[in-house]
Amino acid sequence: MSSNEFLDYEEWEPLTRLGRMVKEGQITSIDEIFAQNLKIQEAEIVDILLPDLEDEVIDIKLVQRQSDAGRKRRFRATVVVGNKNGYVGVGEAKLKEIGPAIKKAITNAKLNVRPVRRACGSWECSCGGNHTVPYKVEGKCGSTKVVLIPAPRGLGLVVGDVAKTVLRLAGIDDVWSKTFGETRTTNNFAKATFEALKNTYSVVAPFDWTKQ
Repeated sequence: MSSNEFLDYEEWEPLTRLGRMVKEGQITSIDEIFAQNLKIQEAEIVDILLPDLEDEVIDIKLVQRQSDAGRKRRFRATVVVGNKNGYVGVGEAKLKEIGPAIKKAITNAKLNVRPVRRACGSWECSCGGNHTVPYKVEGKCGSTKVVLIPAPRGLGLVVGDVAKTVLRLAGIDDVWSKTFGETRTTNNFAKATFEALKNTYSVVAPFDWTKQ
Protein backbone atom coordinates (compact mmCIF):
# COMPACT_ATOMS: atom_id res chain seq x y z
CA MET A 1 0.00 0.00 0.00
CA SER A 2 1.35 3.44 -0.89
CA SER A 3 1.67 5.92 2.00
CA ASN A 4 1.11 8.93 -0.27
CA GLU A 5 -2.31 8.06 -1.67
CA PHE A 6 -4.19 10.95 -0.06
CA LEU A 7 -1.51 13.68 -0.16
CA ASP A 8 -2.64 17.00 -1.73
CA TYR A 9 0.53 18.94 -2.56
CA GLU A 10 -1.30 22.13 -3.52
CA GLU A 11 -3.18 22.42 -0.22
CA TRP A 12 -0.13 21.64 1.92
CA GLU A 13 1.10 24.73 3.79
CA PRO A 14 4.58 24.01 5.21
CA LEU A 15 5.14 25.00 8.84
CA THR A 16 8.93 24.71 8.86
CA ARG A 17 11.76 26.25 6.84
CA LEU A 18 12.73 22.83 5.51
CA GLY A 19 9.15 22.21 4.39
CA ARG A 20 9.07 25.51 2.51
CA MET A 21 12.38 24.71 0.80
CA VAL A 22 11.01 21.34 -0.34
CA LYS A 23 7.75 22.76 -1.65
CA GLU A 24 9.56 25.57 -3.49
CA GLY A 25 11.91 23.06 -5.12
CA GLN A 26 15.10 24.24 -3.42
CA ILE A 27 15.59 20.70 -2.08
CA THR A 28 14.74 17.95 -4.53
CA SER A 29 16.31 14.90 -2.91
CA ILE A 30 15.98 13.42 0.56
CA ASP A 31 19.73 12.69 0.40
CA GLU A 32 20.34 16.45 0.63
CA ILE A 33 18.44 16.55 3.92
CA PHE A 34 20.52 13.82 5.53
CA ALA A 35 23.77 15.20 4.06
CA GLN A 36 23.05 18.50 5.84
CA ASN A 37 21.87 16.71 9.00
CA LEU A 38 18.49 18.48 8.94
CA LYS A 39 15.56 17.31 11.04
CA ILE A 40 12.33 16.28 9.30
CA GLN A 41 9.34 17.62 11.23
CA GLU A 42 6.62 17.30 8.57
CA ALA A 43 5.54 13.99 7.05
CA GLU A 44 4.66 15.73 3.77
CA ILE A 45 8.38 16.26 3.13
CA VAL A 46 8.87 12.50 3.00
CA ASP A 47 5.74 12.09 0.87
CA ILE A 48 7.16 14.44 -1.77
CA LEU A 49 10.76 13.21 -1.79
CA LEU A 50 9.94 9.49 -1.45
CA PRO A 51 6.75 9.06 -3.52
CA ASP A 52 7.14 5.28 -3.74
CA LEU A 53 7.05 4.78 0.03
CA GLU A 54 5.03 1.77 1.26
CA ASP A 55 3.68 1.07 4.73
CA GLU A 56 2.84 -2.09 6.64
CA VAL A 57 1.19 -2.51 10.05
CA ILE A 58 3.15 -5.04 12.09
CA ASP A 59 1.37 -4.84 15.44
CA ILE A 60 -1.88 -3.60 16.99
CA LYS A 61 -2.35 -4.15 20.69
CA LEU A 62 -4.88 -3.05 23.29
CA VAL A 63 -3.07 -1.43 26.22
CA GLN A 64 -4.66 -0.52 29.54
CA ARG A 65 -3.71 1.89 32.30
CA GLN A 66 -5.32 2.23 35.69
CA SER A 67 -5.99 5.79 36.86
CA ASP A 68 -8.03 7.47 39.60
CA ALA A 69 -10.88 7.88 37.11
CA GLY A 70 -10.87 4.18 36.24
CA ARG A 71 -9.28 1.96 33.64
CA LYS A 72 -8.20 3.68 30.44
CA ARG A 73 -7.87 1.65 27.26
CA ARG A 74 -6.03 2.62 24.12
CA PHE A 75 -4.81 0.90 20.96
CA ARG A 76 -1.08 0.88 20.25
CA ALA A 77 -0.15 0.56 16.58
CA THR A 78 3.33 -0.10 15.22
CA VAL A 79 3.98 0.60 11.54
CA VAL A 80 6.95 0.23 9.20
CA VAL A 81 7.40 2.41 6.10
CA GLY A 82 10.02 1.98 3.38
CA ASN A 83 10.67 2.28 -0.34
CA LYS A 84 12.49 -1.09 -0.66
CA ASN A 85 15.47 0.87 -1.93
CA GLY A 86 17.52 2.08 1.02
CA TYR A 87 15.05 4.05 3.16
CA VAL A 88 13.01 2.79 6.10
CA GLY A 89 11.25 4.09 9.20
CA VAL A 90 9.40 2.64 12.20
CA GLY A 91 6.64 4.50 14.05
CA GLU A 92 4.32 3.90 16.97
CA ALA A 93 1.19 5.61 18.29
CA LYS A 94 -1.40 5.10 21.04
CA LEU A 95 -4.96 6.35 20.58
CA LYS A 96 -8.48 5.35 21.59
CA GLU A 97 -9.44 4.08 18.11
CA ILE A 98 -7.57 1.72 15.80
CA GLY A 99 -7.87 3.77 12.59
CA PRO A 100 -6.47 7.05 13.98
CA ALA A 101 -3.76 5.10 15.84
CA ILE A 102 -2.56 3.50 12.59
CA LYS A 103 -2.65 6.83 10.75
CA LYS A 104 -0.65 8.53 13.50
CA ALA A 105 1.86 5.65 13.56
CA ILE A 106 2.37 6.01 9.79
CA THR A 107 3.06 9.74 10.26
CA ASN A 108 5.55 9.00 13.05
CA ALA A 109 7.25 6.36 10.91
CA LYS A 110 7.70 8.87 8.07
CA LEU A 111 9.27 11.35 10.50
CA ASN A 112 11.67 8.58 11.58
CA VAL A 113 12.73 7.58 8.05
CA ARG A 114 16.48 6.99 7.80
CA PRO A 115 18.85 5.91 5.01
CA VAL A 116 20.20 2.36 5.06
CA ARG A 117 23.64 1.54 3.69
CA ARG A 118 23.56 -1.57 1.52
CA ALA A 119 26.45 -3.44 -0.05
CA CYS A 120 27.83 -6.92 -0.58
CA GLY A 121 29.64 -7.36 2.72
CA SER A 122 29.80 -11.16 2.67
CA TRP A 123 33.16 -12.80 2.01
CA GLU A 124 31.20 -15.76 0.58
CA CYS A 125 29.80 -13.65 -2.25
CA SER A 126 31.75 -10.51 -3.23
CA CYS A 127 29.36 -9.83 -6.12
CA GLY A 128 29.52 -6.06 -5.65
CA GLY A 129 25.74 -5.66 -5.41
CA ASN A 130 23.56 -3.95 -2.80
CA HIS A 131 21.70 -6.97 -1.46
CA THR A 132 22.87 -7.13 2.17
CA VAL A 133 24.42 -5.03 4.94
CA PRO A 134 28.05 -3.92 4.43
CA TYR A 135 29.29 -5.25 7.78
CA LYS A 136 27.98 -6.63 11.05
CA VAL A 137 25.70 -4.17 12.84
CA GLU A 138 23.58 -4.40 15.95
CA GLY A 139 20.64 -2.56 17.45
CA LYS A 140 18.93 -2.67 20.83
CA CYS A 141 15.54 -1.66 22.17
CA GLY A 142 14.44 -2.61 25.68
CA SER A 143 15.56 -6.16 26.36
CA THR A 144 15.69 -7.02 22.65
CA LYS A 145 18.98 -7.01 20.76
CA VAL A 146 19.38 -7.76 17.05
CA VAL A 147 22.65 -8.46 15.25
CA LEU A 148 22.67 -8.38 11.44
CA ILE A 149 25.50 -10.15 9.59
CA PRO A 150 26.24 -9.89 5.82
CA ALA A 151 25.08 -12.90 3.84
CA PRO A 152 25.73 -14.15 0.28
CA ARG A 153 23.26 -13.44 -2.50
CA GLY A 154 20.35 -15.88 -2.66
CA LEU A 155 20.37 -16.84 1.02
CA GLY A 156 17.32 -14.75 1.92
CA LEU A 157 16.45 -13.17 5.27
CA VAL A 158 17.39 -15.52 8.10
CA VAL A 159 15.53 -13.63 10.82
CA GLY A 160 12.12 -13.49 12.53
CA ASP A 161 9.01 -12.34 10.66
CA VAL A 162 8.87 -8.89 12.31
CA ALA A 163 12.48 -8.09 11.45
CA LYS A 164 11.92 -9.59 8.00
CA THR A 165 9.27 -6.92 7.29
CA VAL A 166 11.59 -4.10 8.34
CA LEU A 167 14.47 -5.48 6.25
CA ARG A 168 12.31 -6.10 3.19
CA LEU A 169 10.96 -2.53 3.18
CA ALA A 170 14.53 -1.26 3.60
CA GLY A 171 15.66 -3.15 0.50
CA ILE A 172 17.76 -5.82 2.22
CA ASP A 173 17.44 -9.19 0.45
CA ASP A 174 19.95 -11.40 2.27
CA VAL A 175 21.16 -11.41 5.88
CA TRP A 176 22.23 -13.67 8.73
CA SER A 177 21.05 -12.65 12.19
CA LYS A 178 21.36 -13.25 15.90
CA THR A 179 18.73 -12.16 18.40
CA PHE A 180 18.84 -11.82 22.16
CA GLY A 181 16.21 -11.03 24.77
CA GLU A 182 12.43 -11.04 24.42
CA THR A 183 11.82 -11.05 20.67
CA ARG A 184 8.11 -11.80 21.18
CA THR A 185 7.70 -8.10 22.06
CA THR A 186 6.87 -7.08 18.51
CA ASN A 187 7.45 -3.32 18.72
CA ASN A 188 10.83 -3.72 20.47
CA PHE A 189 11.91 -6.33 17.91
CA ALA A 190 11.04 -3.96 15.06
CA LYS A 191 12.76 -0.99 16.71
CA ALA A 192 15.91 -3.01 17.47
CA THR A 193 16.11 -4.07 13.81
CA PHE A 194 15.59 -0.45 12.76
CA GLU A 195 18.39 0.68 15.09
CA ALA A 196 20.70 -1.92 13.57
CA LEU A 197 19.96 -0.63 10.07
CA LYS A 198 20.57 2.96 11.18
CA ASN A 199 23.98 1.86 12.44
CA THR A 200 25.05 0.96 8.90
CA TYR A 201 25.92 4.67 8.67
CA SER A 202 27.58 4.87 12.09
CA VAL A 203 31.10 4.26 10.76
CA VAL A 204 33.13 5.46 7.77
CA ALA A 205 33.71 2.45 5.51
CA PRO A 206 36.66 2.05 3.11
CA PHE A 207 34.41 2.80 0.13
CA ASP A 208 33.70 6.24 1.66
CA TRP A 209 37.38 7.26 1.60
CA THR A 210 37.33 8.25 -2.06
CA LYS A 211 34.06 10.22 -1.84
CA GLN A 212 34.34 13.96 -2.06
